[in-house]
Amino acid sequence: MSESFVRFMVSPAGRALRVGAGLGMLAWGLPRRDATAGAATAALALVPLGAGLLDQCVLGPVLGYPLEGDAARRAVS
Repeated sequence: MSESFVRFMVSPAGRALRVGAGLGMLAWGLPRRDATAGAATAALALVPLGAGLLDQCVLGPVLGYPLEGDAARRAVS
């Protein structure tokens, strides 16, 4: 289970999903009237957005795989 999850997350589709999720969270969080919730959502959005852009899988180390995308791809192939 964890190997297939990491394999997907370090694939181009997984990276696109993380970037899209980060952008979606930013788009939802920034215009919120409740400044605290909006700011928290926008700040949290930087995690998937940055991970996708930098080719990192932040859940990889939790599941026993490397953080870096290239190393994780080698580990699951």
